[in-house]
Amino acid sequence: MSKRTRVAVLTSALISTAWLLSACSFSTADAMCGGGEYPVLAVGSTAGGACVKNGDTPPSGYARYPKGKVPQHVDDKWDTYWQTHTVDAKGNITSAP
Repeated sequence: MSKRTRVAVLTSALISTAWLLSACSFSTADAMCGGGEYPVLAVGSTAGGACVKNGDTPPSGYARYPKGKVPQHVDDKWDTYWQTHTVDAKGNITSAP
C-alpha cells in the first residue's frame, strides 16, 4: 500500500469516527417524543402520557398539553410540573388527585 493510499484510508477513518461521535452527542434519548410526534397527557391523572403523530388528534382519554406548558424533555420544568398537576375533561388545569 502506498503512502498516499494509507493517508487517504486513515483520513477517511478519522472523519468517519468524528462524524459518529458527533452524531451521538445529539441524542434524543431524553426527549418526551420522537421526531414527528408531540406529547399528550392522560385526562384526570398523572399516571400516563403518550406520543401522537403530528397532525393526528389525541386518543380518547388524552389531551394536548396547554399551550406554553408542553414538556420537551424528561424532568424539564414542565415535565416536573405535570407530575403534580393534570387537566380535567374540560381542559382546566387542576392539582393531581
